[in-house]
Amino acid sequence: MASEDYSTLLLEAREPHLLVVTLNRPESANAINTQMGLDLVQLFEKLALDPGDTRCAVLTGAGSKAFCAGGDLKERKDMSDEDWRGQHLVFERMIRAILGCPLPIIGAVNGAAYGGGCEIAAAVDFLYAAERARFALTETTLGIIPGAGGTQNLARAVGEKRAKELIFSGKPFTAAQALDWGLVNAIFSQDRLLDETVETAANIAGNAPVAVRQAKLAIHRGLQMSLADGLAFEIEAYNRTVVTEDRREGVMAFNEKRKAQFRGR
Repeated sequence: MASEDYSTLLLEAREPHLLVVTLNRPESANAINTQMGLDLVQLFEKLALDPGDTRCAVLTGAGSKAFCAGGDLKERKDMSDEDWRGQHLVFERMIRAILGCPLPIIGAVNGAAYGGGCEIAAAVDFLYAAERARFALTETTLGIIPGAGGTQNLARAVGEKRAKELIFSGKPFTAAQALDWGLVNAIFSQDRLLDETVETAANIAGNAPVAVRQAKLAIHRGLQMSLADGLAFEIEAYNRTVVTEDRREGVMAFNEKRKAQFRGR
């Protein structure tokens, strides 16, 4: 997977079973142009269909100033309404590909995450952020609204009233505020952010991959159900782990006082 060539992304295998994905348009603050949208669709759909030995992904931005500045407004400057809608279909597929990927995806927000960049951040499984990272959904200041999951994923992370305040006003908020409100899980210094994120991701990648994927599915789908339906769905997800070789290996390794060697089956 790390050998794949994407013009707007850098892929790096940092640890066994771990892929670091870097949004790589630093000259444009890693803004999302059409090609980046297409690259992200292709990457995350491939990870969903054929992950190879990848078990966890980290998503970050090139440089130290921006994670992603949102949609590339220079590219959009002379677009017709039809062209704008056509491009946005790509961005919709991009977010669905990220949300639909069964592998855990951890965000390492290294700088500004504005507009579509904030929407990408809100779509991954959880986030770590640099101390000076900033977030904003600025779409209403441009005459539009968040259209890549922002109204849905941000509200689910920080609550309806806070999301309304942030989206209606378009005002930026800090990493500390994002941590306090539940969008960010932890804050690190700029020079430690990626290493800390990779350490957590490597820990996840070392666990039983079928179990981790089923846990992700149960949490995400269950939160959209009633408690009774969520509990029933959890058991269905649980039962799929009982018949795996990894379940037997995990119990055997525990009893033999050794590290389990999970194989994803």
